[in-house]
Amino acid sequence: METLPLSPVTTTTSSALYLPQVHPLISGKWRLSLIYSLRGGTLRYGEIRRMHPQISEKVLVYELKDLTELGAVERIAYRSMPPRVDYKLTPKGQLVLQLIGHLQQTEQAMQVG
Repeated sequence: METLPLSPVTTTTSSALYLPQVHPLISGKWRLSLIYSLRGGTLRYGEIRRMHPQISEKVLVYELKDLTELGAVERIAYRSMPPRVDYKLTPKGQLVLQLIGHLQQTEQAMQVG
């Protein structure tokens, strides 16, 4: 199995791994799932809601807001009736999507071995 070169990372005094730029993007229970949902392009809020019925509306709004503030997701609000809000991945979100792909490959490799 090919190993990837490790780049230097920030460590705390306890030598625990700490990735200050990545950790907030992947630390939420639903964040990776929401980013993965946006892999195909722009989605309306209602489409995301239907894709994730297990997430309460309060939590979904909170997570999308956080992902927007972290720069992984762009929120586009239209002045229309009824109100319309779209979400799409930013370049930072695309990077996290690549990370998800690596995690999927690792999952598959672990199932084989």
